[in-house]
Amino acid sequence: MMNTPFPPRRSAALARLAQLDPQAYARTRNALEGAVSRLSPYVSHGLLALPELLRAAAARHPGLKPQHSWVYELGWREYFQDSWHWRGEAILQDLHPGPLPGSAYLKELPEDVRQGRTGLAVIDRAVAQLYEEGWLHNHARLWLASYLVHGRKLHWRVGADWLYGHLLDGDLASNHLSWQWVAGTGSRQPYLFNAENVRRYAPSPWRVDGSALDCGYETLEALARSPGRRLPPAPVSGPGLAEPDLHGTPPPELGPLAEAVDWRGREVWLVHPWSLAPPPADLGPEVLSVGVYLREFHQAWPWSARRWQFVDAAMRAGSGEGAGVQQRCLLDAAGLARAMGGARRVWMQDAPHWLPWQAAWSLAPALQLRPAPRVFARPEAPCDSFSQWWRRCGAARAPDLHALPGLLSASAAAPVT
Repeated sequence: MMNTPFPPRRSAALARLAQLDPQAYARTRNALEGAVSRLSPYVSHGLLALPELLRAAAARHPGLKPQHSWVYELGWREYFQDSWHWRGEAILQDLHPGPLPGSAYLKELPEDVRQGRTGLAVIDRAVAQLYEEGWLHNHARLWLASYLVHGRKLHWRVGADWLYGHLLDGDLASNHLSWQWVAGTGSRQPYLFNAENVRRYAPSPWRVDGSALDCGYETLEALARSPGRRLPPAPVSGPGLAEPDLHGTPPPELGPLAEAVDWRGREVWLVHPWSLAPPPADLGPEVLSVGVYLREFHQAWPWSARRWQFVDAAMRAGSGEGAGVQQRCLLDAAGLARAMGGARRVWMQDAPHWLPWQAAWSLAPALQLRPAPRVFARPEAPCDSFSQWWRRCGAARAPDLHALPGLLSASAAAPVT
């Protein structure tokens, strides 16, 4: 397992959660060196659930209100998930027209960006950190996306797909809808930034004073809306970064995976990459815990070796007390359907990443889907903006945190330790 600032264990996630300071987060979250949680890989892969994050904050910081920026942050995640729920694969296309027609944008990532050799520190350092850690501060993600879409005229979908492949926390809803928000195809206007913005929120090695980004927002707005204009690349001399390979099948270091399984007569808890927490307490000890990678998904959305290793190590570890999966397998949709067909019962948490293929097994009599734990109520119709979603889900009207749907029983719940 390569060195990582994100140990792939639930115990590590809980230890990091215990250090969360919501007030410091609110004051400093926009700064690259601010007190952000760095919990996103654990949340994306189900090692932590959003209600746990909110219960922990509420228990340790009495008086936290639903309008607090930490609560908003969790709300944004559920808003993106709800948009995915209602729109499905349509989130991978423009939600509405952006500043320019799609034909105005490039369909291939520029090589100087891929190699971290643009000559702009804010971009080159972001690419280097992405390759090295598989994680970026949200502000760095916004800057990178804005530079690519509006400065270099790269189609947002190309950039979103590239970033997703290297992120440990890559989630199609949060990642791709964030790129649409930057591009202006999922928001009212494009997201833009300049050298002053970088100077305000980033340490000095990231700054780009005196560069093409050292200009006013009127200039950047005109650039974003001009189809023939791009920021000129200024590649630095010397070798660039080597982009890590992306793998559409598990890399060899993960070891052997079963490619056919027999669950006849068994009760199974299906562990998938977005549901890596230990089995629910209401399942008995006789239930077989099985980790499944879906072949078609990974061929469509390859991962870095770092992410494969993170997910597989967490899948093996379970709770860290010998409760990891008893089988690990790589199945195609038809093979998964056959396995479910012979089982007595199969429980699994909903997996929207598998939605394009789930018709193969969705009618299996043994299957019992469980929804992912939520904090907020899901609106009964799609929302066009976060503010509309916030009003509809009831969060804007909640008098305190414990009135939120996911925390109604928080007073009786054991605190997260």
